[in-house]
Amino acid sequence: MSTDPLHIVCPHCHTTNRVAAADLAGAPDCGKCHQPLFNGHPVALDDEAAFDKHIARSQVPVLVDFWAPWCGPCRMMAPAFEQAAQQLEPHMRLAKVNTEAVQNLAVRHNIRSIPTLALFVNGREVARQPGAMGAADIVRWARSQLR
Repeated sequence: MSTDPLHIVCPHCHTTNRVAAADLAGAPDCGKCHQPLFNGHPVALDDEAAFDKHIARSQVPVLVDFWAPWCGPCRMMAPAFEQAAQQLEPHMRLAKVNTEAVQNLAVRHNIRSIPTLALFVNGREVARQPGAMGAADIVRWARSQLR
């Protein structure tokens, strides 16, 4: 594992932190707000600026669930996505984007059906998976995209 620090965006205050890769498993805190950088829960990115910062600045992959509150399959998948966050963090950030609250993000990323998972690495989308999945399938799919 590299000793170079990684940029990790805080899920609470959206400040970019530098964390040694070896220290990820040690539950690092944000240098600004002192909250945990990873807490086993997806971060809600219902603001375009916060979304852009997490995608562009995070040096860990970001798995985004594009969803809407009226979508039955989205609501059914929400607990599975929460479980996946517990398994994939701290080596991957999980985030949720409510496409009703931030319609511009859905348009910008050409989201045609929900739920849709999109995996971003180093600021660009590298994989996409439409449809609801269970926690084990989310984890397996996300990890398989990084090989």
